[in-house]
Amino acid sequence: MAKASDIKNGNILRFNGELVAVEEFIHRTPGNLRAFYQARMRNVKSGKLVEYRFRTDEEVEICRVETNDYQYLYPDGEFFVVMDNTSFEQFNIPKQLFGDAAKFLKEGMNVIIAFESDEPIMAQAPTSVELEITYTEPAVKGDTSTNATKYATVETGVEIRVPLFINQGEKVRVDTRTGDYIERVK
Repeated sequence: MAKASDIKNGNILRFNGELVAVEEFIHRTPGNLRAFYQARMRNVKSGKLVEYRFRTDEEVEICRVETNDYQYLYPDGEFFVVMDNTSFEQFNIPKQLFGDAAKFLKEGMNVIIAFESDEPIMAQAPTSVELEITYTEPAVKGDTSTNATKYATVETGVEIRVPLFINQGEKVRVDTRTGDYIERVK
């Protein structure tokens, strides 16, 4: 067990039986009162925000989290199968850990996964991916001078909005956090 004074921003704590990530940790000494630590933490599983005041001598459990690069292999029901790039060991990661970025994953991509004692707690896809357009309406000549957009389906089956000059078979870069078109890839 560690003291509250050992906590730093970004630590993962076991707080009330749940895993929480410390987002903000501030030392306060108000007037003639005792000093305390004000912490803002986010629940790793549910995403709920928790605020708590720690006494300076309060004991906390700082979890040991291992973060590593893995290669995404294929979907398997409610899980994604990933492989460790060094040991070639395979793991099943729940799809919900990736959030909305899960729909942009394709085989062979590198992803970052954090484990806390053999349990995956966080998963992060690359911020942008290159995907091929599998279907879109052809552009009409002269329509490309405005910044109008049209719908296009990418190779993972997701529909995104792209500029009118993008055609079927071209590769585009997509932001996995928002699902927005970034640029055409040559």
